[in-house]
Amino acid sequence: MKKRILVPIIAVGIFFTTVSFKSDFFEIAKQIEIFTTLFKELNMNYVDEVTPATLMDKAIKGMLEDLDPYTVYWNEQQVEDARINNSGVYTGIGASARTEKDKIIIVEPYKDYPADKAGLKAGDEIVKIGDINLANMQDDAGELLKGAPGSKVEVTFKRQGKTETATITRGEVELKAVPFYKLINNDVGYIVLSQFNRKTTTETKAALVDLKSQGATKIILDLRGNPGGLLNEAINIVNLFVNKGEVITTTKSVIEKYNQVYKTKSEPVDTEIPLVVLVNGRSASASEIVSGGLQDLDRAVIVGARSFGKGLVQRPKKLTYGTQLKVTISRYYTPSGRCIQALDYWHRDENGDAVRKDAKEYNAFKTKGGRTVYDGGGILPDVQLESGVYSPITTALLKDNAIFDYATKYYYSHQLTDWKSFKFGEADFQDFLKFLKDNNFEYETETEKKFAEGLKTAEDDDLNKEISASYAQLMKSIDGAKDKAIFDKKVEIESLLMDEILKRYFYREGLYNYQIEHNPEILEAVAVLNDAGRYRKILK
Repeated sequence: MKKRILVPIIAVGIFFTTVSFKSDFFEIAKQIEIFTTLFKELNMNYVDEVTPATLMDKAIKGMLEDLDPYTVYWNEQQVEDARINNSGVYTGIGASARTEKDKIIIVEPYKDYPADKAGLKAGDEIVKIGDINLANMQDDAGELLKGAPGSKVEVTFKRQGKTETATITRGEVELKAVPFYKLINNDVGYIVLSQFNRKTTTETKAALVDLKSQGATKIILDLRGNPGGLLNEAINIVNLFVNKGEVITTTKSVIEKYNQVYKTKSEPVDTEIPLVVLVNGRSASASEIVSGGLQDLDRAVIVGARSFGKGLVQRPKKLTYGTQLKVTISRYYTPSGRCIQALDYWHRDENGDAVRKDAKEYNAFKTKGGRTVYDGGGILPDVQLESGVYSPITTALLKDNAIFDYATKYYYSHQLTDWKSFKFGEADFQDFLKFLKDNNFEYETETEKKFAEGLKTAEDDDLNKEISASYAQLMKSIDGAKDKAIFDKKVEIESLLMDEILKRYFYREGLYNYQIEHNPEILEAVAVLNDAGRYRKILK
């Protein structure tokens, strides 16, 4: 009885010290006590044995799932993973991987790191680590790959239907924020910025200074595929190109202490050098703060495709036993005052999905120089290119890992010794289409979802017999339209296929070198920078 009363009292005490005074404390205490008693009775009386930790984990996830997807609970391991991601340094095998139910798939072995040295390739399926079969694992199998520097781990993996083994010697892995930079055509500096961790500003500044010393008089900053990271690092990156004291972003919340104005605090490296920023549909969060800030200040021309549209700011809050809550605390706004959040998680449709703001409802804002820009759906580039777009069919191909799996097939059926000789022709694209059919690739469009809902309603109204033939014909027409969509989006699909294939042979270094000479977005960025009149016209 004492325990039953004590837990709610402690919880209420915590809430009184941390929750805004606007909250109804009696209601909070009431709900906590209800949950506490329910949790106890369930664990004591349920017909089968239950695991308290599993029940609580599901309860927490259920509580958070109706909020935005960025407000999440982190267990101790996830807290450590976040720390590693922000620091950019960890000990392990040096590869990105995808964990599935009974295996770990190597997505990308990093050049000259342990997994690469042991001979692992992208597409390898690890099924056993040491003596442990992953099919029998309940916890995160990836933890078995971690260990002290110099320690060894044997893995059993499947490659092209054959089972092989490899011994990996773990080591320190450094994830560079700037994995590549190079001087193009003797005067254009190209910098790839892949993430915003604690080393981002240091590495970007070093690359910028080095390129200028080599003769760079123009700069391309590539943020394509950059998912974001630390807010302060984003402010500091803009600061490299704009004066001290400029407002880069403003955060707004119902909680007063989270209403803040973020300004540049340091002296810049170069406020005059012509600058192009590349973005696409996977450029998010901190990437959008950088591109949006530079666009609103008329400091850079943005090239590519509309960015992801994440205008929300999160902060980790420590909980007990080493766990944390990563909670959305505010929205951020660019210097012109626009919030570029694309999805409204607080107003959902009849299916419970977040509502995407219609382009017709976007609001107009003015940049520092008077240009018109819009809110509501990510950063819209000044120069838009089809090759950088992520359409629904392309997104479905990525989600289904169709592009990744085809690249694996391609790697084991083609010999390439030099990235300069690589070509992906019409025959290759046709082979990709055959691969999709052979592997039964399917995806459901929003149109199909809506019609399926309509058919379900018709069944409830006993009308399905009358409309079933028409429905079947409609679905056939939609299937034809989906097949056509793959051809219509050939440019963007081919771009992703080439990127994935090149990484298999020549790592990221070869990929970036190839892109410098062939990628449409980079070529367009160079063209904009080499045409001073066009550059000035875009910004004015």
